[in-house]
Amino acid sequence: MGKLFKDRVAVVTGAGRGLGRAEAIGLAARGAKVVVNDLGGGGDGTGSSKDPADMVVEEIRGAGGIAVPNYDTVTTGEGAESIIKTAVDNFGRIDILVNNAGILRDRMVFNMTTEEWEAVIKVHLYGTFFCTRYACALMKEQGYGRIINASSHAGLGNMGQANYSAAKEGIVGFTRTVARDLGRYGITCNAIRPLAATRLMINEPLKQAWIKRWGADAVEKQFKRMEEAARPEDVAALVVYLATEQADQINACIFEVWHGHVGIYLDPPPVAGVLWKDGSWTPEELVEAMPRTLTKGKTRELPPASFSIADLATG
Repeated sequence: MGKLFKDRVAVVTGAGRGLGRAEAIGLAARGAKVVVNDLGGGGDGTGSSKDPADMVVEEIRGAGGIAVPNYDTVTTGEGAESIIKTAVDNFGRIDILVNNAGILRDRMVFNMTTEEWEAVIKVHLYGTFFCTRYACALMKEQGYGRIINASSHAGLGNMGQANYSAAKEGIVGFTRTVARDLGRYGITCNAIRPLAATRLMINEPLKQAWIKRWGADAVEKQFKRMEEAARPEDVAALVVYLATEQADQINACIFEVWHGHVGIYLDPPPVAGVLWKDGSWTPEELVEAMPRTLTKGKTRELPPASFSIADLATG
């Protein structure tokens, strides 16, 4: 085991599979004591199982690391408190929190049910809030902490994902404010927009939709290229770095990351243009001025603004 996180304790939510698994293993491999949290449900959040968390813990221990499982949900205050308490009860503290747990309930907004909306918001946005609230209170007492939140390119706009997009972009705003609340106490809070071949990105409904469009052989090759080009371990490398003591000056930053690529967003986003006059604008004046200036070239029907994992397979 490495010594980068000697005596440090980490909690990773949704760590039974995909990105969370890679993050937990990456932290443990460098000496962190890790709480592997996972409810063990399906990609849509239904069901539960201890197997995913247990398997990751077993893998970490088999490699000589230290880890314990936790099976609580992040969607309630009680569940989140229990997750953080698992770290304190087993290891005496918490230094690192990776808010990674997530589900999908994709549907066009005009067909989306209240339950589909609430389920996704609760896991992503409520879960990030609940776990951060309990963890940061302890980090504040210690005078040290690292919080890394999982956002998504979907927050920039993605068809059929109004719930997921709202939650993920909400996490960005949450991150900016938490960073300002906690920076004076030695705690940093950053967010990533990852791109990786996980079950939330490469799933059976998506695969079947592509087969109808391109055929089974082409889709199998496409999925294989995606898996090779977007490994969860590539994303985990940035998360592990942001969790180190060496990342002490990095706070309130939003990153994007995939295989071989680490980018940082301008924050706050710059204003691209300004329409100005001496005095107030009337609606009638804007009817004339806007199409010729700020909104020139804008269209009603829009392509997805978010990065698609398929882009990695083709570009």
